[in-house]
Amino acid sequence: MEDIPRSHPRYWSLVTRQKLVDAMKEGVVVPQGLISHGRGEAFDYILGEKSLDFALEAERTAVAAMLLAKRPIISVNGNYAALAADDIVKLSEQLNAPIEVNVFHRTEERVKVIEDFMKRHGATRVYGIECQKTHIPGLESARGIVCVDGIYSADVVLVAIEDGDRTEALRRMGKVVIAIDLNPFSRTAQAASITIVDEAIRATKNMISMAEELKGLGKDKLRDIVSSYSNRRTLSMAFKAMLERLEYASSKGIIIDLGFRDEVNV
Repeated sequence: MEDIPRSHPRYWSLVTRQKLVDAMKEGVVVPQGLISHGRGEAFDYILGEKSLDFALEAERTAVAAMLLAKRPIISVNGNYAALAADDIVKLSEQLNAPIEVNVFHRTEERVKVIEDFMKRHGATRVYGIECQKTHIPGLESARGIVCVDGIYSADVVLVAIEDGDRTEALRRMGKVVIAIDLNPFSRTAQAASITIVDEAIRATKNMISMAEELKGLGKDKLRDIVSSYSNRRTLSMAFKAMLERLEYASSKGIIIDLGFRDEVNV
C-alpha cells in the first residue's frame, strides 16, 4: 500500500486492487476473483463511479427488507470479504444478520480462511466450517453447499459479486435475494428480488448509514418502502444511465479534458 502515491488520480482504485491481491496471497481470494473485480470496475466506469439514485433506492429497500426479515443473512465470498470486511461486520450488527461464508471455488480450508478473516475484522456470528450442511435444490456447484441454520433457513439473503445460478436457485426456494452487482446484464442482477447496481464498498457503507435511520421506523413504514419498489424499474434506470453516459461520451470523444490539443504534429 505504501508504494501507491496518494497523488495518483486512480489512488482508491489501485488501493482496492491491492487489497484483492493481498487477500489472494492469504487464500481469501482466488485468481478468478481478480477477473470478476475487473469486469465490475469496467461497469463502474460507465456509471461514473458513484452511487446513483436508483442504486440508493435499491439500497434503502434492501435495508428495509432485511429489517423486516425473520431470518436475514449476509452471504460473503472471498472478494466481498477482501473489499469490505469491516463494513460487512458493521452492517451485520446493524441489521442483526449473521454472516455465512459461501464460495464457488470451495475447499473447506478456504472457507475456514475466510471465516477466520471475517472474525479478525470483528465478526462474531459467522457460519463457516462448524455447521450442519445441506445442499440448495437444483444447484450442483459447490455454491449449493450451505448451512442449515444459515442461508438454507434464511428468508432474506444479501449477496455480493454473486453467481447467477445460485441467485436463481435461492429465488426458486422462495427467498428474497438482494444482490450487489455492478452489471445489470448479469443473470444475478436479472434474477434478484432487489438489485443494487453499485460498487460493493460504496453500497455497504450506504446501507450502514441507512440502517441507522430506518431502524427508527415502524414495520408499516418499512413495508411501504419495500412494496413500492420495482426491480425492473431499477434495472431499466441502470441501463438508461449507462446509455446516457455512453451517448455523452460518443458525442464528445474526450470526456476527461487534460488540456491537450486535439491534433497530431509529427
